[in-house]
Amino acid sequence: MRDPLAKKVQQIQPSGIRKFFDIVSEMEDAISLGVGEPDFDTPWHIREEGIYSLERGRTFYTSNAGLQELKDEVARYQERRFGLKYDRKREVIITVGGSEAIDGSLRAMLDPGDEVLLPQPSYVSYEPCITLAGGVPVVIELQERDDFKLTREQLEAAITDRTKIVILPFPNNPTGAVMTREDLAEIVPVILEHDLYVISDEIYSELTYCGDHVSIASFPGMLERTIVINGFSKSYAMTGWRLGYACGPKRIMQEILKIHQYVIMCAPTTSQYAAVEALRHGDDDVERMRSSYNQRRSFLMKELWDMGLQCFEPFGAFYVFPSIQEFGLSSEEFANRLLQEEKVAVVPGTAFGSSGEGFLRISYAYSIEDLKVALGRLKAFIDRLRTA
Repeated sequence: MRDPLAKKVQQIQPSGIRKFFDIVSEMEDAISLGVGEPDFDTPWHIREEGIYSLERGRTFYTSNAGLQELKDEVARYQERRFGLKYDRKREVIITVGGSEAIDGSLRAMLDPGDEVLLPQPSYVSYEPCITLAGGVPVVIELQERDDFKLTREQLEAAITDRTKIVILPFPNNPTGAVMTREDLAEIVPVILEHDLYVISDEIYSELTYCGDHVSIASFPGMLERTIVINGFSKSYAMTGWRLGYACGPKRIMQEILKIHQYVIMCAPTTSQYAAVEALRHGDDDVERMRSSYNQRRSFLMKELWDMGLQCFEPFGAFYVFPSIQEFGLSSEEFANRLLQEEKVAVVPGTAFGSSGEGFLRISYAYSIEDLKVALGRLKAFIDRLRTA
């Protein structure tokens, strides 16, 4: 019998995150610091709007690109928060989470063999999505000495005559790194000089702790060559609602929409009505959650430093990325032993690319009480390693 499976799919590795949490789900008294999901409930007024939409019988398909009412709110949000102006009818598409927006953008823009510059460590979906779209991922290994930011020198060194797209995954998962206006100003001239396009994943844009997020699309000459991806999962604690969006030049967006039409039809109607409420009246909720995350971030950083663990200070998302290189264990070995010996689950840095070796991703999207217990167990574990 012939092999029924595509070779490019078989060559893609399963997510390095999931296997740890499959184990955790069956382990009594285990504490997980690995899942990138807010521990807050979706604010009640947002849930209420979703419930109300069901009570009103709003269970129909929406327009393929999304409710115009929601697209209007997305455009208003992008303008008031980041100074970006989009045609509300042609340059905004509502998607099933940010992940669909990433996949659709790559499939719409890549021909076989086109190269995509991918800074790592970064979100696990980028590399397989590039491969599935027929592109060639070219990894740029971000360095701790640069606070895991993309530098001009790294970008220039990676460009070839096949380079078409740069992915900008900032604020970053897993490192928590951000690119400031000054950082972005260094790489914009390189992008323009080489006529590159950018997919800017800004899903954590509201979760920054040292100044507001700056979008690369706000720089002169960049709006027409950038796809901005965002959503509701992180900022509004709406992970299970599965709703995101993409904004960009209409020529590109109309091709993304074709893919979306055939594969998805439209994003969930109930979620879209809830998202309208989130954008109209959710600013206070975002600020409340951001303030709480910042308190946890400060607590976690102090505890790690007190343990003697090296960790650069992150200013975005809700992750820290401490180094465990002093122990002579691989990231996976360290994470496995911590899970088995202390029942604390973290994610090995290699789940986010080979440049994550020697690091762990720890999420602080958990209560201070859970963090205290987990960090006590982590300290006991590393104390044993140091005295062994």
